[in-house]
Amino acid sequence: MSSFNNTSSQQLIFLLTGIPGLGAPQIWISIPICLLYAIALSGNSMILFVVIHEQSLHEPMYYFLAMLSATDMGLSICTLSTTLGVFWFNKREINLDACIIQMFFLHGLTFMESGVLLAMAFDRFVAICAPLHYATILTNTKIAQIAMTMVVRDVAVMVPVVLLVKRLSFCQSKVLSHSYCYHVDVIKLSCNDHRINSIMGLFALFSTTGIDCPCILISYVMIIRSVLSIASPEERHKAFNTCVSHISAVAIFYIPLVSLSLVHRYGQKAPPFIHTMMANVFLLIPPVLNPIIYSVKTKQIRKAIFKVHVQKERELALPPYSLIELIFTTSPGTH
Repeated sequence: MSSFNNTSSQQLIFLLTGIPGLGAPQIWISIPICLLYAIALSGNSMILFVVIHEQSLHEPMYYFLAMLSATDMGLSICTLSTTLGVFWFNKREINLDACIIQMFFLHGLTFMESGVLLAMAFDRFVAICAPLHYATILTNTKIAQIAMTMVVRDVAVMVPVVLLVKRLSFCQSKVLSHSYCYHVDVIKLSCNDHRINSIMGLFALFSTTGIDCPCILISYVMIIRSVLSIASPEERHKAFNTCVSHISAVAIFYIPLVSLSLVHRYGQKAPPFIHTMMANVFLLIPPVLNPIIYSVKTKQIRKAIFKVHVQKERELALPPYSLIELIFTTSPGTH
């Protein structure tokens, strides 16, 4: 029994959960989940690609959008193996160290996304409320400093959280509620006092998203005041339209995040499928919808994606001899 209760060992195994009570039909539900992962990865990689390669998108707004896409890709990748492993192969086991690593990246990237959304709100605030100073305030150096600050903040709050998990003992059921390691889900399985873990988790949450969310709201209060002072209805509509994509991204990020946190902390009597549904919504909906929203609502992104597709189609349609001829006929030394 003593070896069973020894949770400092690397052999401590947790069991991940797909959808409780479904059994064999779970494999069919994995198909749309896999499709959502594919959409998230392909959509965000496309946004990232066009922002990097399209010169006209080398502006602060699109740099922040590229950060958002990179964060969404990271969130999808860090849970892809365990989620599809559970749904496709019923591979449910994960050891403590792997669980802690996944937890670090999952929560760290979640806090990173919150910070990116705050930076995007600041970008819209400067663009609308101080347009003449936009280029001098949001320089490339300042954007790099903002990104580095977000990374340092997230690492600083997450390192103590995950290190405190290592000191816990797990002598009861080790079955997690989700197909990935979520901090609150893990610590509630501990058989010793985990109040300090809960306090540190709440501190990490409130020192990141708890600060970012009110700051985003304040930014939009000031944006709305500034827009309403514009005399022209057309200009007001144009100004509001530049914020629609960001407001949508904020909503689809914060609503699932808050809902999942509330379900874990206060929804002990909720049916298991509620936990599973909220976990998958939190995990997949923002990475799937963000590139779709920005592709539909942002004309420059739409044009850049169309340009990339047209170039690819032309390259694929061009015969090899025509490509060689094109290279020689356009080279500087030809006459």
